Amino acid sequence: MTFDLSQVALIGISYLLLLFGIAWITERGWIPEAVTSHPITYILSLGIFASAWAFYGVIDLAFQYGYGALAYYLGTGALFLFAPVALAPLAELARRHQVHSLADLLVFRYHSHSVGALTTLCMLCGILPLMALQIQAIADTMHILTVSGNPSLPLAGTGLTFKDVMALCYCAILAFFTISFGANREQHRGLITAMAFESLLKVCALCAVGLVAVFGVFDGLEGLDQWLLDHPENLALLHTPIHTDSAHALLLVFVATAVTMPHIFHLGLAENPLMRNSHTVTWAFPLFLLLMALPIFPILWAGTELSVPLPPQYYTLGVPILFNSPGLTLLAFIGGLSAATGAMVVISLALSTMVMNHWLLPSLKLRTRSDLYSQLIWLRRILIAAIFFGGYLLYWILDNRLSLADLAMTAFIETLQFLPGTFAIVFWSKGNKRGIIAGLAVGTSIWALGLLVPIVTGMQFIQLPLLSWSIPVGIEYWSEVTLISLGLNTFCFVVISMLSRQTEDEQYSADLCAADEISHPVRQALDVHSASEFKHRLAKPLGKVTASREVDIALKELNLGIDERRPYALRRLRDQIEGNLSSLMGIHVASEIMDKCIPHATAEAQSTVDINLIENRLAEYRNHLTGMAAELNTLRLYHRKTLEELPMAVCSLGRDMEVLMWNRAMSELTQTPGEDVTGSYLEDIPEPWCSLLIDFSQSSEPHFYRREIELNNRPHWISLHKANIEGPITAGVYDQVMLLEDVTETQLLEQELVHSERLASVGRLAAGVAHEIGNPITGIACLAQNLKYDSHDPAEVLDTAEQILSQTDRVGRIVQSLVSFSHAGHASKTEFEAVSIRDCANEAINLLSLQKEKTQVLFCNDIPKTAIVAGDAQRIIQVFINLLSNARDASPEQGRVMLESNEDEDSVTVSVTDEGHGIPPELIERILEPFFTTKEPGEGTGLGLAMVYSIIEDHSGHMDIISPADTVNNRGASFVITLPRHLDYFMDA
Repeated sequence: MTFDLSQVALIGISYLLLLFGIAWITERGWIPEAVTSHPITYILSLGIFASAWAFYGVIDLAFQYGYGALAYYLGTGALFLFAPVALAPLAELARRHQVHSLADLLVFRYHSHSVGALTTLCMLCGILPLMALQIQAIADTMHILTVSGNPSLPLAGTGLTFKDVMALCYCAILAFFTISFGANREQHRGLITAMAFESLLKVCALCAVGLVAVFGVFDGLEGLDQWLLDHPENLALLHTPIHTDSAHALLLVFVATAVTMPHIFHLGLAENPLMRNSHTVTWAFPLFLLLMALPIFPILWAGTELSVPLPPQYYTLGVPILFNSPGLTLLAFIGGLSAATGAMVVISLALSTMVMNHWLLPSLKLRTRSDLYSQLIWLRRILIAAIFFGGYLLYWILDNRLSLADLAMTAFIETLQFLPGTFAIVFWSKGNKRGIIAGLAVGTSIWALGLLVPIVTGMQFIQLPLLSWSIPVGIEYWSEVTLISLGLNTFCFVVISMLSRQTEDEQYSADLCAADEISHPVRQALDVHSASEFKHRLAKPLGKVTASREVDIALKELNLGIDERRPYALRRLRDQIEGNLSSLMGIHVASEIMDKCIPHATAEAQSTVDINLIENRLAEYRNHLTGMAAELNTLRLYHRKTLEELPMAVCSLGRDMEVLMWNRAMSELTQTPGEDVTGSYLEDIPEPWCSLLIDFSQSSEPHFYRREIELNNRPHWISLHKANIEGPITAGVYDQVMLLEDVTETQLLEQELVHSERLASVGRLAAGVAHEIGNPITGIACLAQNLKYDSHDPAEVLDTAEQILSQTDRVGRIVQSLVSFSHAGHASKTEFEAVSIRDCANEAINLLSLQKEKTQVLFCNDIPKTAIVAGDAQRIIQVFINLLSNARDASPEQGRVMLESNEDEDSVTVSVTDEGHGIPPELIERILEPFFTTKEPGEGTGLGLAMVYSIIEDHSGHMDIISPADTVNNRGASFVITLPRHLDYFMDA
């Protein structure tokens, strides 16, 4: 059965155009998002793992190694089966840091550009044989279908044969497709959908050939069983290779393909969002591999039964040909074409990204005045074309000397060399750049001498210098080369990493990549203060247009505004921009640009844990936490909810005054939403809270009581309390937690109580006032009567008038003292004036002297006139009224009450001492409690000393009680109050 070349070419081009069309309409949104974003689509896109090697070459592998060929599926399937442990951490790192290649990930982990450059070189050397495999498979199958009616395959050719021309045309068309839909920067949803389609097609084609093999060639499963019984040698061939070491080496080679192959990493980890839900991958992709593996042995046995005159690697195409089924033959051809196409497209994308990011961009200087995006796209297009040409060149040089299995083994063994360094990204934080460079260099060198050079040059032995030994090399010794190269690679990596020391940057990157990375984020300050400043800083390396666009893209992705100033938001913006630049030009170049233009500020003190970052990451990981981690997260959420819903206003601050927490009660008290404050500096919150909290934070006092502020044109009183919290990973570095109480209602109530106490005192003074006023009024009446009889003598009239005025002045003073005392007097601290303590004490003594019915004592006011404090005169008089009244009541008849003071530069200390019985020790702590009194019922309210304490505290003073005051006679009590001195008066004096 033969086909016309034009027919085969038309079918091949039509299929490529179909892929082209699927990608094109997906990019334009014509295919519903429910289809393009469905998990099945992403699972099928991972089918690029099954390249032309899996469609054709695995049959040959099964022919050579029997059931050992299943290692190809078992190794990768096992890795995906444990995806939550093995792959999910790498996928999360790739997503978070916008890593699109294995080289970028290794550079990020080992913090070395040399690692990226070496990785790119080794990956190119290893993957070009895999590209040559795809080209060879397509060229051979086209040759089988078109050249001869007898589908035999020439083993070698010379020069540029017609088959080579067909292969070159195929590479050119495929390169055009890749450049069109893979070179841009956007997420390749069209590419993912197209790859999903090609995977579906090839698995259907392979299964169709398998069904024909079972039911067409063997007439069903019973016929196949009978054939195997009749030909037991076929079963024996399947079991025999398992008993050799090659089966174990096969499993080792294939277990790393899901991570280290660049095309699988690119589409599976970097571009595939399904990896974030790794639980689906654990069963879905192994199921896909099972479907791919089921037809392998039936096709091999059918080819043996039909005596297909082709190498076993092409039994997938030979069985339909000899079964005389043109439709199935074309389906098998398109399936193989699809497998090769998907692999080559993604391989060229991954390799072009690696070469551009780690070879060209670090050495090239792009023109920032031109369109940077256009320059990068054209550079990537050129690299894609060059990689296709390189693959074709290697195919042409090899000239069909190797089978597909040999080319695949050569490529897989080289990519296996990346396994130690990749494993250490997450699971071994002690690995460093010296170790991975040494290990990778040794392993790749052994691979190159043992496999690559022999397959290119035909060399069969390596003569050791100065020795007569010759070492056999070549693809026949792939098992030995695998074990030796990987063993020495791992040994060098581990030993050199243990013997050499990591740099601080390496250690930081290792901590970020480690499995417990979520416990190590550090809050680092930036030397930028707004989002708009990012555009100015990045304009030099990127150009104004590109810098502005990158910043705008990052702001949109984070839902932030250009006027953003919060430090935490700016740190997130920097990370987002760096991640976006990493996807554009590689993590090494992006890190250099960001470190140069927007570096982290040099911290004067140790950095502290980034609490906000931990909260965000825990929120992202919440559905993935299990076991103890899930229980701890539940406990964290409970405590977090407790703080959030606490009816007390609570906030926490970092050492650099960054707000780390702002609970709901704090938001209600300050009328500032927590989401607008969290992550900002304290100086950026609105007044009056800014000044109040900064003063309190910088103060050495653990408490501020009843600080007055103005809110909505009304006075409010706030009490503040704070505690220092030592960081969990930075000893000696303390954050602060603050608790705020709105005591406005309590303050107003106390003022009302004070006023009530004043009025009660006025009532108690009323009798004495009446007596005192009665005397001058009687005198005035007498003088007025005498005035009638003294009207003839002007001198006597004048004298009488003066006496009347004197008596009325006396009445006025008494009334004025009483009226003044009855006023509440609650001036704020900003309205405090210079107050003479002596005058206030005299005023209180004058008022108390009106109470004639009380115990009569001698008040000795020895307070000097220089005792001037800052305060409210009426409230200080209230203090003396209460203290002197209590001292009088406690003193014996004709006892003395002493008023004395001491002064220094900052304060005035006043003592009121009586000669009473003193205060019992058990009552000293209670006498300041409201409503506590030792007097008889009706004699006192128990509010006097409580009011005194409150007033002294409002004046930023304090009060001490000494009892007994006279230790010799064991009597008396002394109340000592200290008030801040009025500094202006002191300076004037």
